[in-house]
Amino acid sequence: MMEANDARRTVLIVDDTPDNISILNAALMEEYTIKVATRGKKAIEIAMTTPVDIILLDVMMPEMDGFETCRRLKEEPETRRIPVIFVTARGEIEDESMGLSCGGVDYIAKPISAPIVQARVRTHLALYDQNRALEDRVRERTGELLRANEQLSQEIEERKGAEKSLQSAYAEIKQLKDRFQAESVYLQQDIDREFNFGEIIGRSNALEQVFFKVEQVAPQDTTVLLLGETGTGKGVVARAIHSRSARKDRPLVTINCTALPANLIESELFGREKGAFTGSDARQMGRFELADGGTIFLDEIGEMPMDLQTKLLRVVQDGEFERLGGPKTIKVNVRIIASTNRKLEEEIRNGRFREDLFYRLNVFPITIPPLRQRKEDIPLLVNYFVAKFNKKTGKKVETVSKDTLNTLQDYHWPGNVRELESVIERAVITSQGTALQVLDRFETSRKAGEEEAQDVKALGEREHDYILQVLQKTGWRIEGETGAAIILGLNPSTLRGKMRKYGIRR
Repeated sequence: MMEANDARRTVLIVDDTPDNISILNAALMEEYTIKVATRGKKAIEIAMTTPVDIILLDVMMPEMDGFETCRRLKEEPETRRIPVIFVTARGEIEDESMGLSCGGVDYIAKPISAPIVQARVRTHLALYDQNRALEDRVRERTGELLRANEQLSQEIEERKGAEKSLQSAYAEIKQLKDRFQAESVYLQQDIDREFNFGEIIGRSNALEQVFFKVEQVAPQDTTVLLLGETGTGKGVVARAIHSRSARKDRPLVTINCTALPANLIESELFGREKGAFTGSDARQMGRFELADGGTIFLDEIGEMPMDLQTKLLRVVQDGEFERLGGPKTIKVNVRIIASTNRKLEEEIRNGRFREDLFYRLNVFPITIPPLRQRKEDIPLLVNYFVAKFNKKTGKKVETVSKDTLNTLQDYHWPGNVRELESVIERAVITSQGTALQVLDRFETSRKAGEEEAQDVKALGEREHDYILQVLQKTGWRIEGETGAAIILGLNPSTLRGKMRKYGIRR
């Protein structure tokens, strides 16, 4: 019986609430040895003096909160490698990012679900074991290299054979190192990158249909095509699909097809070998390699050049490609999510998009509704953005008048939620006192009978004219605080894509 107990993994529960401790203990006691601390200082003491395999850490505790406790654990050589999962009732994105940035590996929201806790603990213990095994392998291979170097200095006559063995071993280790470093950098950027407009906010029927389809397709490996206007939140829906899939512990790698020059998209997607073209002085892994085992999100796929669509079709069909300038075929296991604000059927008729690629991508289409089709969500979005920019700017805007909400709901929002976010950020900055003051002047919605007949053409013409007007006022400056992108409430890459779409040139 003692040997069985000794083989059990040890979980340290750190929480100052007896009820939470009881729930976590009941969920884990049959499979693990449980230790408990009600203060951060005590948790550090236990972890420093007793073998602990994983820590479940509450955020809100007296004396020392969970974030500070985690930081101190990661400063100590004896405890820095122990996985820390935060357990808290606070579910804001900023809290999650703070927890991950100070060393946590995951985040469980209250109310606590025993199956979720059990699954997360098992998963991170398995990952911890894998990482330990990988580190041991690297140390072992490093030791082998050192011994091989020593042997080389003593046995000159065997130098050629030993060098070949060393080069092979070094290449394998470097490949592993390059891959993990690239994934680590990308994942850190992914954590730090602010979502286009936070979480998807809303309770409208139109949005409920999106949620329903996401829940249907997320657990599958099916290719998904997200359709909708610019600024509707296609990127956030892609994240939601990935986070609910079996690939959620692997990377979600995004490439914006409008943000890169056409001559760089191929090397970004598939990678390149050293010397593949002028200026390529090192080998680079492509986004498909980084996404192996995970998900790749091809944002605005309708902007992809025709010659690259053929290569993309091969990856979608067979999961294989070659790096630019390299003969070796690379196979990957990647789930593909693509998005577009264009009508791809029309692009096919005009010879700008491959029909066979469209059918491969259009396995499970999800249309994201424009904001004007879910105006009942505008009050929720306004409240969310006001709270967000209060925190960002230090303002204390607390109320939004009914007249202001009516004005916002009457506007047709050609830039969708991204435009609304920019309007609210400006309003929070310029508001005096606790009431939100929106200084923008909006052209109210057209009558229902006119909107159906003129919507697409009128919006396109208005957007073209407005973009041109703003560019002329800013001296054709796109980026920076005084650039057109900030004034229009768009990302610079999105603005460049619209300029190409409408043929706007200086």
